[in-house]
Amino acid sequence: MGEDIADLGGSLLAYLAWREATQGKDLRPSDGLRPEQRFFVGVAQASCSNERDEDKRLLAIADPHSPPEYRVNGVMSNMPEFATAFSCKPGQPMVRAKACKIW
Repeated sequence: MGEDIADLGGSLLAYLAWREATQGKDLRPSDGLRPEQRFFVGVAQASCSNERDEDKRLLAIADPHSPPEYRVNGVMSNMPEFATAFSCKPGQPMVRAKACKIW
C-alpha cells in the first residue's frame, strides 16, 4: 500500500508541476487528445509492460508495487484531474466514489 500511496502522491505532484510549467502556453490537441489527456497517457505509458504469468506471480510475492495495470488505474481513478480531463462521470469505472486524497 505504501508504494501505491507514493504513486498517487508522485502523479499528483507531476501533474501540478506540468500544469505550472505549461501555464500560459498555447497547447493544442494532438492525435485526438487534449494536452491534459496526453499528460495522463504519458504517465500510463511509463507502466506499460508485458510479463509472463510466472513473472507476475513472482512479482506479486517479491515486489512491493502493485501490478502495472493496477498502479495506473488505481492512481488515475483517485485523481479528479483525470476524471475532468477525460470527462468521466460519477459511477464510471475510473471515478472512485471515495477517492483517496494525498495532501
